[in-house]
Amino acid sequence: MKYAVIDIGSNSVRLMLWADGTLYKKLFTTRLAAGMQGGVLCEEPMARTAQAVAAFWRKGTEAAGARRTFAFATAAVRSAENGAEFCARVRSLCGAEIDVVSGETEALLGALGALGTRDGVMVDIGGASTEVYVQRAGKKQFAVSLPVGVVRLREACRGREALEAFARSAAVPLHGQGAHLPVTAVSGTASALACLFLQKPFAQGKIGGTRLSRAWVEGEAALLCSLSLEERLALAGMEQARADVIDGGAVLLAEVMRVLGAEEVTFSEADNLEGYLRYRGLV
Repeated sequence: MKYAVIDIGSNSVRLMLWADGTLYKKLFTTRLAAGMQGGVLCEEPMARTAQAVAAFWRKGTEAAGARRTFAFATAAVRSAENGAEFCARVRSLCGAEIDVVSGETEALLGALGALGTRDGVMVDIGGASTEVYVQRAGKKQFAVSLPVGVVRLREACRGREALEAFARSAAVPLHGQGAHLPVTAVSGTASALACLFLQKPFAQGKIGGTRLSRAWVEGEAALLCSLSLEERLALAGMEQARADVIDGGAVLLAEVMRVLGAEEVTFSEADNLEGYLRYRGLV
């Protein structure tokens, strides 16, 4: 059975095509959460994100021939006063009905994709939120959606000290969680850092399993904070669309690892897209 799944995130919109496994994933960086003031999504980010969702919906249903296509939205839409307006706009463009998931469900989706039935900690640093899910003895021990992500960090903080202070405050709920469990990270920040570690661009099936030590993440965070945007863009493996937010993402991941007591994190290419199909009981 062929399925298409669209993840409408705060920083990007992603499409996965599935048929007995992940065939491919595609991404548009649309920054839906950019400029969000007073809980209201801005017009331009909404317009470009809705167009990206519609394009992926057509690609999944018409071009790829998926039997069913799903779309789910996360932090930016669920926290926005005009989230329903955004969903209506997408519906008018392509007919998609968007499943706006809760923060705890978003954490579960990442865990279903990255951990499956294995024990461990799943970390998903997004654009407007960060999800952490702790699974022990095959069951949920802890799940949280923290109201901090790379887009929000970029808009709220300037400089390494401000980023570190924000990250320390945001990570407080994680104290005492996930002790002695392996940590797996998914999505954009972890992917971008894995590519920087390997010094090569992302290639599907080639980056998953990359292990990053906490010492390396802390050092890379310090380096990225010290570089200009132009200097970051010149780094081997740098993802162009993420260069302006990767410093905050690295700082946040380093702090999450410190609070969890994790000496290393492993990047998983399987994430909430695969997790959504498991959540729906389809795979």
